[in-house]
Amino acid sequence: MFPKLVIAAFLAAHAAIHASFIAPRPPVTAGGPAWPFDLTRSWVLSPFGFDGDVTRLLGIALVAVTIGGFGLAALAVIGIAPAGVWAPAVVAGALSSFALIAVFFHPWLVLGMAIDAALIWAVLVADWTPDAVA
Repeated sequence: MFPKLVIAAFLAAHAAIHASFIAPRPPVTAGGPAWPFDLTRSWVLSPFGFDGDVTRLLGIALVAVTIGGFGLAALAVIGIAPAGVWAPAVVAGALSSFALIAVFFHPWLVLGMAIDAALIWAVLVADWTPDAVA
């Protein structure tokens, strides 16, 4: 059961970091790094004239799907949600996370994209499930 708890915790943590997109921005400090979780500008949508409100609404929707998908997958891992929702929940969470990071790209977030790609590969290509964990 312990490995399943680790998997569930990993999925929940990966989901939770996406809440940074909707959390209040910390105060700017002199010489401090730029905040990477910004829903007001998008390298994809801004050139088409989409304003900050539209991009923020899209971002919030993607955050909600990401957190919901990974949260449901985590619940499936520990047996609270039906096992049949595992694969669709992981794929939905990973695809929305990947889209969120791609649309509001910041170089620091590449690791998140790699995690999403690995999860999609594990579920769709390797047909891996947490039941395979001994």
